Amino acid sequence: MSDLDDLYQQVILDHNRRPRNRGKLPTANRVAHGDNPSCGDQCSVFLRLEGDRIADITFDGEGCAISQASASVMTTRLKGKSTAEARALFDEFHQIISTGKAPDEFNELAAFAGVHAYPARIKCATLGWHAALDALRERPTSNIQHSTSNVEHPTPSSAKVTKDGANAES
Repeated sequence: MSDLDDLYQQVILDHNRRPRNRGKLPTANRVAHGDNPSCGDQCSVFLRLEGDRIADITFDGEGCAISQASASVMTTRLKGKSTAEARALFDEFHQIISTGKAPDEFNELAAFAGVHAYPARIKCATLGWHAALDALRERPTSNIQHSTSNVEHPTPSSAKVTKDGANAES
């Protein structure tokens, strides 16, 4: 294993063990859920849009190290981005995991380049991303109820992913 491969593996393990931005976002105005029925991975994405910018984003769910690490990295990369920038980042990420070609400059997305060798894992890696894209397409949610003891979120939209990691219409 090369030093770069080892670094990539460490990025994935770190984000899986210590996920960033995990949990429900009480101020979310967009929510979507992704489900990978072939392996049981689940990921809900909570985001707050302010205008066209993702002001805040979190995720919650269960799944393999790839799905959880990918969702964690996704939240760190999407926070502060416009919806167009978020879609462009997904396209970059999907290209990396589909071809195995990492960008010349290191970034955390490149850590997932090895996923291309395991086509079934592409679904795991893109699950959170598809949920985030679904949340961006949703109409703003105004019925999120806030309280100190319990936060209720609206029924999220559901994203399902196909064999190649593309979003399947529900």
